[in-house]
Amino acid sequence: MLATPIQDQLFAQKDEAYAVFQRKLIPTISPETVIGVRTPLLRSLAKQLAKEENIGEFLHTLPHSFFEENQLHAFIVAGMRNYELCMTELERFLPYIDNWATCDQLSPTVLKKHTTELLDNIRRWLDSSHPYTVRFAIGMLMRYYLDDAFEPKYLEWVATIRSEEFYIRMMIAWYFATALAKQYDATIPYLENKELDAWTHRKTIQKAVESFRITDEQKIYLRTLKR
Repeated sequence: MLATPIQDQLFAQKDEAYAVFQRKLIPTISPETVIGVRTPLLRSLAKQLAKEENIGEFLHTLPHSFFEENQLHAFIVAGMRNYELCMTELERFLPYIDNWATCDQLSPTVLKKHTTELLDNIRRWLDSSHPYTVRFAIGMLMRYYLDDAFEPKYLEWVATIRSEEFYIRMMIAWYFATALAKQYDATIPYLENKELDAWTHRKTIQKAVESFRITDEQKIYLRTLKR
Protein backbone atom coordinates (compact mmCIF):
# COMPACT_ATOMS: atom_id res chain seq x y z
CA MET A 1 0.00 0.00 0.00
CA LEU A 2 1.18 3.52 -0.82
CA ALA A 3 -0.04 4.94 2.50
CA THR A 4 2.75 3.35 4.58
CA PRO A 5 5.71 4.83 2.65
CA ILE A 6 3.90 8.19 2.65
CA GLN A 7 3.62 8.03 6.43
CA ASP A 8 7.32 7.16 6.60
CA GLN A 9 8.13 10.28 4.57
CA LEU A 10 5.97 12.42 6.83
CA PHE A 11 7.56 11.17 10.03
CA ALA A 12 10.99 11.74 8.51
CA GLN A 13 10.13 15.46 8.33
CA LYS A 14 8.57 15.69 11.78
CA ASP A 15 9.08 18.91 13.74
CA GLU A 16 7.83 18.35 17.29
CA ALA A 17 7.76 22.04 18.20
CA TYR A 18 5.64 22.72 15.14
CA ALA A 19 3.38 19.80 16.05
CA VAL A 20 2.71 21.39 19.45
CA PHE A 21 1.86 24.67 17.72
CA GLN A 22 -0.45 22.95 15.21
CA ARG A 23 -2.33 21.01 17.88
CA LYS A 24 -3.34 24.26 19.56
CA LEU A 25 -4.66 25.67 16.29
CA ILE A 26 -6.76 22.62 15.43
CA PRO A 27 -8.59 21.55 18.62
CA THR A 28 -11.18 19.43 16.79
CA ILE A 29 -8.74 16.58 16.03
CA SER A 30 -6.85 14.21 18.32
CA PRO A 31 -3.39 15.60 19.18
CA GLU A 32 -1.72 12.28 18.40
CA THR A 33 -2.85 12.53 14.78
CA VAL A 34 -0.68 15.63 14.22
CA ILE A 35 2.84 14.67 13.15
CA GLY A 36 4.21 18.20 12.78
CA VAL A 37 5.23 18.74 9.16
CA ARG A 38 5.41 22.30 7.88
CA THR A 39 3.08 23.31 5.07
CA PRO A 40 5.75 24.14 2.43
CA LEU A 41 7.17 20.63 2.86
CA LEU A 42 3.69 19.14 2.52
CA ARG A 43 3.01 21.12 -0.65
CA SER A 44 6.30 19.98 -2.13
CA LEU A 45 5.61 16.35 -1.26
CA ALA A 46 2.08 16.61 -2.69
CA LYS A 47 3.50 17.74 -6.05
CA GLN A 48 5.81 14.74 -6.10
CA LEU A 49 3.11 12.27 -5.10
CA ALA A 50 0.65 13.61 -7.67
CA LYS A 51 2.97 12.26 -10.37
CA GLU A 52 2.90 8.72 -8.97
CA GLU A 53 0.91 6.28 -11.12
CA ASN A 54 -0.58 4.59 -8.06
CA ILE A 55 -1.51 7.75 -6.16
CA GLY A 56 -5.13 6.63 -6.46
CA GLU A 57 -4.42 4.04 -3.76
CA PHE A 58 -3.68 6.84 -1.31
CA LEU A 59 -6.61 9.00 -2.40
CA HIS A 60 -9.05 6.11 -2.09
CA THR A 61 -7.82 4.91 1.31
CA LEU A 62 -10.11 6.88 3.60
CA PRO A 63 -10.21 7.91 6.33
CA HIS A 64 -6.55 8.76 6.74
CA SER A 65 -4.79 8.27 10.05
CA PHE A 66 -2.95 11.59 10.31
CA PHE A 67 -3.71 15.27 9.83
CA GLU A 68 -0.78 15.63 7.44
CA GLU A 69 -2.21 12.87 5.25
CA ASN A 70 -5.40 14.88 4.94
CA GLN A 71 -3.33 17.93 4.07
CA LEU A 72 -1.48 16.01 1.37
CA HIS A 73 -4.78 14.74 0.03
CA ALA A 74 -6.15 18.29 -0.12
CA PHE A 75 -3.08 19.63 -1.92
CA ILE A 76 -3.09 16.78 -4.44
CA VAL A 77 -6.76 17.33 -5.30
CA ALA A 78 -6.23 21.09 -5.43
CA GLY A 79 -3.59 20.60 -8.09
CA MET A 80 -5.75 18.52 -10.42
CA ARG A 81 -6.27 20.15 -13.83
CA ASN A 82 -9.09 17.92 -15.05
CA TYR A 83 -12.42 19.27 -13.78
CA GLU A 84 -14.34 16.00 -13.87
CA LEU A 85 -11.59 14.10 -12.06
CA CYS A 86 -11.24 16.89 -9.52
CA MET A 87 -14.97 16.86 -8.79
CA THR A 88 -14.96 13.08 -8.39
CA GLU A 89 -12.15 13.27 -5.87
CA LEU A 90 -13.74 16.22 -4.08
CA GLU A 91 -16.97 14.29 -3.58
CA ARG A 92 -14.99 11.33 -2.26
CA PHE A 93 -12.87 13.40 0.15
CA LEU A 94 -15.22 16.06 1.53
CA PRO A 95 -17.09 13.74 3.96
CA TYR A 96 -13.78 12.82 5.61
CA ILE A 97 -12.48 16.33 6.29
CA ASP A 98 -12.38 16.83 10.05
CA ASN A 99 -10.79 20.24 10.57
CA TRP A 100 -10.89 23.83 9.34
CA ALA A 101 -7.29 23.90 8.05
CA THR A 102 -7.70 21.04 5.58
CA CYS A 103 -11.07 22.42 4.55
CA ASP A 104 -9.77 25.91 3.85
CA GLN A 105 -6.59 24.77 2.10
CA LEU A 106 -8.55 22.53 -0.26
CA SER A 107 -8.82 25.05 -3.07
CA PRO A 108 -8.65 23.51 -6.56
CA THR A 109 -7.67 26.16 -9.09
CA VAL A 110 -9.48 24.35 -11.91
CA LEU A 111 -12.83 25.27 -10.34
CA LYS A 112 -12.33 28.90 -11.31
CA LYS A 113 -12.85 27.95 -14.96
CA HIS A 114 -16.08 26.07 -14.25
CA THR A 115 -18.10 28.38 -12.02
CA THR A 116 -21.35 27.74 -13.90
CA GLU A 117 -21.19 23.94 -13.53
CA LEU A 118 -19.94 24.22 -9.95
CA LEU A 119 -23.02 26.04 -8.66
CA ASP A 120 -25.26 22.96 -8.50
CA ASN A 121 -22.66 21.19 -6.39
CA ILE A 122 -22.27 24.18 -4.09
CA ARG A 123 -26.02 24.36 -3.56
CA ARG A 124 -26.08 20.67 -2.62
CA TRP A 125 -23.03 20.98 -0.36
CA LEU A 126 -24.66 23.84 1.53
CA ASP A 127 -27.43 21.43 2.56
CA SER A 128 -24.99 18.80 3.81
CA SER A 129 -25.13 17.48 7.38
CA HIS A 130 -21.33 17.43 7.43
CA PRO A 131 -19.99 20.74 8.82
CA TYR A 132 -16.82 20.94 6.77
CA THR A 133 -18.68 20.24 3.54
CA VAL A 134 -20.88 23.24 4.34
CA ARG A 135 -17.84 25.32 5.25
CA PHE A 136 -16.15 24.32 1.98
CA ALA A 137 -19.22 25.34 -0.03
CA ILE A 138 -19.36 28.76 1.64
CA GLY A 139 -15.66 29.15 0.97
CA MET A 140 -16.22 28.47 -2.72
CA LEU A 141 -18.96 31.11 -2.85
CA MET A 142 -16.62 33.56 -1.15
CA ARG A 143 -13.69 32.77 -3.43
CA TYR A 144 -15.40 32.65 -6.83
CA TYR A 145 -18.77 34.39 -6.60
CA LEU A 146 -18.25 37.79 -5.01
CA ASP A 147 -16.75 39.48 -8.06
CA ASP A 148 -17.83 39.19 -11.70
CA ALA A 149 -19.87 36.02 -11.07
CA PHE A 150 -21.78 37.58 -8.16
CA GLU A 151 -25.56 37.33 -7.91
CA PRO A 152 -27.53 38.61 -4.89
CA LYS A 153 -29.20 35.22 -4.41
CA TYR A 154 -25.91 33.75 -3.21
CA LEU A 155 -26.09 36.00 -0.15
CA GLU A 156 -29.50 34.52 0.61
CA TRP A 157 -28.15 30.99 0.26
CA VAL A 158 -25.63 31.64 3.01
CA ALA A 159 -27.88 33.79 5.20
CA THR A 160 -30.48 31.04 5.53
CA ILE A 161 -27.97 28.55 6.98
CA ARG A 162 -28.60 27.90 10.65
CA SER A 163 -26.05 25.89 12.57
CA GLU A 164 -24.56 25.61 16.03
CA GLU A 165 -21.26 24.45 14.51
CA PHE A 166 -18.59 27.02 15.35
CA TYR A 167 -16.63 26.54 12.14
CA ILE A 168 -19.72 27.00 9.99
CA ARG A 169 -20.76 30.16 11.81
CA MET A 170 -17.25 31.58 11.55
CA MET A 171 -17.22 30.93 7.81
CA ILE A 172 -20.60 32.62 7.39
CA ALA A 173 -19.25 35.67 9.21
CA TRP A 174 -16.11 35.62 7.08
CA TYR A 175 -18.22 35.34 3.94
CA PHE A 176 -20.44 38.30 4.85
CA ALA A 177 -17.51 40.45 5.94
CA THR A 178 -15.87 39.78 2.57
CA ALA A 179 -19.17 40.42 0.81
CA LEU A 180 -19.37 43.81 2.53
CA ALA A 181 -15.96 44.65 1.09
CA LYS A 182 -16.87 43.54 -2.43
CA GLN A 183 -20.65 43.94 -2.72
CA TYR A 184 -21.51 46.42 0.02
CA ASP A 185 -24.85 47.69 -1.26
CA ALA A 186 -26.25 44.20 -1.76
CA THR A 187 -24.92 42.92 1.56
CA ILE A 188 -25.60 45.67 4.10
CA PRO A 189 -29.40 44.98 4.24
CA TYR A 190 -28.67 41.57 5.79
CA LEU A 191 -27.22 43.37 8.80
CA GLU A 192 -29.72 46.21 8.81
CA ASN A 193 -32.60 43.72 8.79
CA LYS A 194 -30.93 41.33 11.27
CA GLU A 195 -31.14 38.35 8.94
CA LEU A 196 -28.17 36.57 10.53
CA ASP A 197 -28.23 35.03 14.00
CA ALA A 198 -26.98 37.42 16.69
CA TRP A 199 -23.55 35.78 17.15
CA THR A 200 -22.79 35.68 13.42
CA HIS A 201 -24.10 39.24 13.03
CA ARG A 202 -21.65 40.49 15.68
CA LYS A 203 -18.74 38.46 14.29
CA THR A 204 -19.42 39.76 10.76
CA ILE A 205 -19.24 43.36 11.96
CA GLN A 206 -16.09 42.62 13.97
CA LYS A 207 -14.35 41.12 10.93
CA ALA A 208 -15.56 43.91 8.65
CA VAL A 209 -14.34 46.77 10.84
CA GLU A 210 -10.95 45.04 11.10
CA SER A 211 -10.67 44.90 7.30
CA PHE A 212 -8.61 47.42 5.34
CA ARG A 213 -11.04 46.90 2.43
CA ILE A 214 -13.90 48.55 4.31
CA THR A 215 -13.95 52.36 4.25
CA ASP A 216 -13.84 54.39 7.46
CA GLU A 217 -17.32 55.71 6.73
CA GLN A 218 -18.67 52.20 6.30
CA LYS A 219 -17.01 51.10 9.53
CA ILE A 220 -18.65 53.92 11.46
CA TYR A 221 -22.06 52.86 10.14
CA LEU A 222 -21.43 49.18 10.79
CA ARG A 223 -20.68 49.89 14.44
CA THR A 224 -24.16 51.41 14.78
CA LEU A 225 -25.65 48.07 13.72
CA LYS A 226 -24.12 46.05 16.57
CA ARG A 227 -26.48 43.75 18.46
